[in-house]
Amino acid sequence: MSTRALRRLKGKQRGQEALDLGDLSFGDSPEEQAAGEEEQLDTANSKASRRKSKKNKAPKNVSNIYELIGEADNEAENISPDEEAEKPDGNKTSGTEKNDNRGIKKPDQKQEDASTKSLSGDGGKKKKKKKKTKTTLEGGQEAVPGDNIDLLLENLEQTNGLSLQNEDCGGCDRRSVLHVEHRNLNPETELKRYFGARAVQGDQRPRQRNRQFHRSTWMTSPKDSWPRFSRPGISMTLLQSKDGIQFFTFEHGRDYQQVQFKFLDAVESMDPNNIVALLQLNPYHIDSLLQLSDVCRIQEDQEMARDLIERAMYSFECAFHPLFSLTSGTSRLDYLRPENRAFYLALYKHMVFLEKRGCPRTALEYCKLILSLDPDSDPLCMLLLIDFLTLRSREYQSLLQLHQDWEEHRNLSQLPNFAFSTALCHFHLSLQENVDPEESEKERHKADQMLQNALIMFPGVLIPLLDLCTVQPDPTVTSHAFFGPKSQIGQPPALAELTALYVGRTHSLWREAAVMLWLEESVKEVLRRVDAKDPLVEDCQNKRKQRYQSAPRNIHRHVLLSEIKEATSSLPLEVTSQPLMGFDPLPPLDSGGLRQEDDMEVARAGQELNQEVNRLMVAMRDMLANIRFQEPPREDNPYRDEEEWD
Repeated sequence: MSTRALRRLKGKQRGQEALDLGDLSFGDSPEEQAAGEEEQLDTANSKASRRKSKKNKAPKNVSNIYELIGEADNEAENISPDEEAEKPDGNKTSGTEKNDNRGIKKPDQKQEDASTKSLSGDGGKKKKKKKKTKTTLEGGQEAVPGDNIDLLLENLEQTNGLSLQNEDCGGCDRRSVLHVEHRNLNPETELKRYFGARAVQGDQRPRQRNRQFHRSTWMTSPKDSWPRFSRPGISMTLLQSKDGIQFFTFEHGRDYQQVQFKFLDAVESMDPNNIVALLQLNPYHIDSLLQLSDVCRIQEDQEMARDLIERAMYSFECAFHPLFSLTSGTSRLDYLRPENRAFYLALYKHMVFLEKRGCPRTALEYCKLILSLDPDSDPLCMLLLIDFLTLRSREYQSLLQLHQDWEEHRNLSQLPNFAFSTALCHFHLSLQENVDPEESEKERHKADQMLQNALIMFPGVLIPLLDLCTVQPDPTVTSHAFFGPKSQIGQPPALAELTALYVGRTHSLWREAAVMLWLEESVKEVLRRVDAKDPLVEDCQNKRKQRYQSAPRNIHRHVLLSEIKEATSSLPLEVTSQPLMGFDPLPPLDSGGLRQEDDMEVARAGQELNQEVNRLMVAMRDMLANIRFQEPPREDNPYRDEEEWD
């Protein structure tokens, strides 16, 4: 290598290097010259590496690479080096010191800044441009867009309509009620909280090596035992976007529709083996999975029933639209469209399995998800269930927030479950250890008032609740006309249905000794107020007579899905006389925009089918009753004594 190249490696220019006698050589041999050049090359490389390390050390205090471009800062230029030196080492990573270090240039860094600008090309121009694009906050402070990420996200949410402020509810945040967290959709998150990660995962880690590829999903974890996934022909379409709300719908392809017709034929045959055969050819057909899951659950094969529901949910999630969100609470699905109902039912059945599995917090998240799909119509009446899951999850403030936000436009206090559950929430809050005595007394007083009002409004809840809790009521309570048999017999039909549903579902929450003692004290106070002719008693009696005459169809559908004996026995005859299908229980009357004549024809066909089934059952009973078994012929044995067995 020539000496000119060595000078370039050292960063020297001709005529600027210092004179050194060691650089002069007179008549050296070629071997010595080569050795000298190698030595100079090593020296140059070491100097270059030291210079490179200095450049790497220069921006060490910068944690965000964009801060090299977007420097702020009139304040940073006014800070003296003495003030910078007085700062402790622990604050070196703060954003203020980053600006200080950028605002004060040391003499040793001038050459490095110049080299940085030359490497970045137009870095200086970008710096000026970024200084001009500052955003002004409400307080008059200036923020750099590259630094204030929260401000950008907040502006983005406001433009997309994700911050759902309801002016009628006093500016309350509706998004906090329907907001769903992704991590809470996984039951392993809750199980790990109870038992630890090692106990939940177990020996699942070694199996990951042989696991086949599956799409990453939020609601379910694909299993290796599942059939290989192929799109069954379901897709999701965005219908419209209005006021920050997106309306979607599922659509069936032509091949999927053909499979759907075969499924209806299999259901009509009343043979589960036909559904099994259909699933072998179409392993991700939704309605077949839902129907066969019910069959397995009836046969007490809970593991298989749950696995089939998870497979159906996985098939749905693979068909999601890119804009469909599970967590924002702004995605809607119309239950009137038959293609959307299976998604509601799959979520509901999965939620029930989670609650029985001991994951009430995860089940609560799915309950909010179902409610967010159509909060106005609430086709599965999740408002009759969300209080139970909230109490089981001990999310008391969440239920009280929901009651406060929705009471004005939904009249939640007129539902027996909210009237009693909100009082129970205040009672549990009064027993918490981290609450001040004054606050605890306030919560207890509020709980007493709310429970007494609930008992006055719904007196038919008490006796059935005590019966399911195996508690013998006091004779003064049973003999009183307010809580006696008259209070249950005189209930309107819809109120009797709601009362039976609440008692059958939540009686386990009232079995605690402290809760039962609190209930006893409230009952005594209610009897005193009834005997004292409290005006609230007569007012509530008039409300019960005027309201609750007939329940809407979504409440009947919820009762059928709940399978609570106390509630299903109180269903009206027009509901129980209809044929019920597990893949579409009690469909809406205006389903898919059918005309009134079509509705009557469908109802007439359902009644005829029910009559045919009844005739078939009667014929089978007659056939079994008339069967006579012929006695088997006796063996011919000449040596047998005929009077041996007489």
